[in-house]
Amino acid sequence: MFRPRAWQHAVTMLSYQTGDATRPNGPGPKVIVHVCNDAGHWGAGFVLALSRRWKAPEEAFRTWAAGAGDRAFELGQVQFVPVEPDLWVANLIGQHDIQRKSRPTDVPPVRYDAIREGLARTRAFARERGASVHMPRIGAGLAGGDWGAIERIVQDELTEQGVPVTVYDLP
Repeated sequence: MFRPRAWQHAVTMLSYQTGDATRPNGPGPKVIVHVCNDAGHWGAGFVLALSRRWKAPEEAFRTWAAGAGDRAFELGQVQFVPVEPDLWVANLIGQHDIQRKSRPTDVPPVRYDAIREGLARTRAFARERGASVHMPRIGAGLAGGDWGAIERIVQDELTEQGVPVTVYDLP
């Protein structure tokens, strides 16, 4: 009799949908994850959609970046901001600085190790609440990362550890 391996089952826990990641689908508690920079900048990319929908994630991020809070504002850290009952936004620091036209470089600002560390923290948070995780293609936009590499990290840290993930692509 054929028995799927654990990773074969886990991969089915990673799904893709066309839609808006600020309006996650499905039952139960949810965490929306996105990647932030360690320079304290908020104002381009997915954060604009978050700020249109809720003010709390931006306000919490700016306060954290200014030095307030119970944890260091550094790569790999995550700030979980409640925005609705059973819905949190995870501000994950997975990008070093920002890309600037005035300072071109071949090294994109994405930091894969920081995303991995942040997703491990997200896994613990989601498990405690029985939550699923929802995201755009984190780290692959303005941060300049390779989605194939990030998808593998998402699988390692979330889906293969039993946390279902939905990735949203805008129409």
